[in-house]
This record gives sequence, structure tokens and C-alpha cells, in this order.
Amino acid sequence: MTNTFKSGLVQLGQWFRGEIAGKGSNDHDLLFRAEAQNRWFTPEFIRMALHANGTMLESGTLDRWTQQYPELSIPLESRRVGLVLAGNLPMVGWHDILCVLMSGHCAVIKCSSNDAILIPAAIEALRGFTDTPDLDGRVEFVTGQLGSMDAVIATGSSNSNRYFEYYFRDLPKVLRSQRTSTAVLLGTETDEELRALGADVFNYYGMGCRSVTKLFLPNGFDLNRLFAVWVDWAHLADNNKYANNYDYHKAVWLLNQHQLIENGFVLLKQDPGIFSPVGTLYYDFYGGLSEVKEAIDRDADSIQCVATSDTAALEGIASPLVELGQTQCPDPWQYADGIDTLSFLLALSSNPDAQ
Repeated sequence: MTNTFKSGLVQLGQWFRGEIAGKGSNDHDLLFRAEAQNRWFTPEFIRMALHANGTMLESGTLDRWTQQYPELSIPLESRRVGLVLAGNLPMVGWHDILCVLMSGHCAVIKCSSNDAILIPAAIEALRGFTDTPDLDGRVEFVTGQLGSMDAVIATGSSNSNRYFEYYFRDLPKVLRSQRTSTAVLLGTETDEELRALGADVFNYYGMGCRSVTKLFLPNGFDLNRLFAVWVDWAHLADNNKYANNYDYHKAVWLLNQHQLIENGFVLLKQDPGIFSPVGTLYYDFYGGLSEVKEAIDRDADSIQCVATSDTAALEGIASPLVELGQTQCPDPWQYADGIDTLSFLLALSSNPDAQ
């Protein structure tokens, strides 16, 4: 990665974080167009996503990340890497694009139809901050088939993943399927910590793989404590899509005589599952942390991360641990599904057949 390209990324970080007047997070027209295309993408959540990506591009953070990969300082043979991006959150595929460009490859990008505004705008901004040779011919957007590829990184549902597995069977690939996140409460949390948990649950309407959709609670935990500190999220019910999900699942579950706890903007249901629908949240009680660890490890392949107030108490589980309120703020080296994307990409230059 050249110094000029790094400088361009640092400036792009400023664009993401809204530090350039009228640009990036401050570009009201950009936010309006993105929300018009996808009503889940509110200006609040778009700015949040842009700022999170901008934090990854601070100079010191970039240095700490790239110093783990000495190969980045060596010119490597470029490959064409197809990127099939998800669209459940604003800019959710940006980290893959960033890794491809940093490793010197050509990114052939198939945006989700739900997020086809923000990523092209970010690439256009990067072009303005970067010398032409650093990006020339290395970014291509496609709407149909990817065409001839040397490798692929694709994210989708469990069904689409089976298709990807077959369609890209002869290519080096990273395939990501549906995941979610959980939280383990110990019963000693302060109101401030529980309020922080609300961000893990409600940011992006709970639609991300790092969104907490299942709570593990100690026996006797008072659920009213959660409702008391989560009132600031009541405005989510103003979104028709969110409200429709809430009303639908409430009606279905009541019809099936499930016991529910509700507060007008989230339904709490005791359930052994971990993938709660939008507008709802599953929970289970536990008697000891050993049973929680066993439950989490059983679902480790479906869990992106686990939020808790005391990471030491859960040390040894198979899933990454984060503090309450931090699930949506990964560092750039905290790769999705635990797969080191940069190492995969750097290996392509020395071994194009690497799987």
C-alpha cells in the first residue's frame, strides 16, 4: 500500500466522519437518496455507519492494522476479486472493498440493491483523495454476473450461500452466511451498562450480524430494568417497516398463546433460539455460567460476538467477547466470522489456487 493511497484513505476517513463541510456524513442529498432507496437506512443510522467506517481509517488505526501484514509493503500481482455485498446495513460491505484495495487487487463489486448509493459515493470520494494510479482500473461495479474472477468474497443468506458454494466451487473464496450476536447479563450491571446494551439491540433496527438478538439472563433478573432504561429507543416504532414487524409477530405469537412481555416497541419472548425477528428479542434464564457457555458454544457457528459486562467471566468460549454497547464498533482487524480477509487476499498473489 503506497503512502499516497494511505493518505487518501485517511482523508476518506474524514469524509466518512463528517469532518468535511457538506460531504460524507454532512451530505444531506446523499443521505436522502440512500434513505429513499431503502427506508431502513435512516439518516441517523447512515451517519452512524459512516462514522464507524471512518474510525477505521484514522492514521494510527490504519498503521496498527497494516503493521500486522508486512506483505502490504511489497508490490504483489493483482487479481480480480469479486465482491457480492449484503445490504442489511448501510455500507456493510465496505470493509471487504477496503481489504481488496489495500492488498493491491481489483475489486469487482456487486452491490446489494438495498445499498447501491453509499458505496459508489465512497469510491468516488476516494478517487478524489487518491492519485489516479492507486485506483485506476481497480474498481468495477457490476449489476449482473461478476464475469471472469480469480477469487470471490460473498455474503448472503443460508440459501444463497449454498448457491455461492456451487457457483464459485472452482474459485478461492470466502463465503459468509447469516449470523447474529448475543448478550450475557450477570445481574450486576448498572443502568448505564444496560442502556449501552440497548445500542447493541436497537442500532440499525437490530438487523446486523453484530446486533444482539438473544439475551442470557440470570435467574430472577427483573426485565423491567431493561424497559426502564430503553425508553429512548421508542422512536423506532415510528418506522412503518419496524412497526409492521412488531405488530405481525405480536399477533402471531399471541394467536399461538406464547407468553410475551412488551413495551410498545420491542417484544420480549422466552425462546431457545438466537435469531429473533425484527422488533423482537429472545431471552432465556440460566442458573450458572457453565450452561451459558455450553449454549453459546453449541451455536458458535451462528454467533458473531457476545456482549457482556465482564469478559473475564466468559473467558474460553468460542465466540469473540465485547463490552456492552460495543458490538457495532469492531476494529478493522476484528474480521467477520473470524476469517482474516487480508491474509486470504494476500495469499492470492503467491498462490492463486489457495482456498
